Amino acid sequence: MNITTNGEAVSIDPLTVQQYLVSLGIDPRRVAVELNMDILPKAQYETTLLKEGDALEIVHFVGGGAPRG
Repeated sequence: MNITTNGEAVSIDPLTVQQYLVSLGIDPRRVAVELNMDILPKAQYETTLLKEGDALEIVHFVGGGAPRG
């Protein structure tokens, strides 16, 4: 099955979003996922099955910021 992840075409076996993230070595608790232009709630990662042609954007959270002055 073919999907797009962060702009790159990839071929995968049928998986849930949760399974796909884990297969990439990504901790699902530390990312946000956009599926076909909609933010996917974390509660749906385990039950949302990826389908042919889906487009995923996976956004990692980065800590930090400007020091208080």
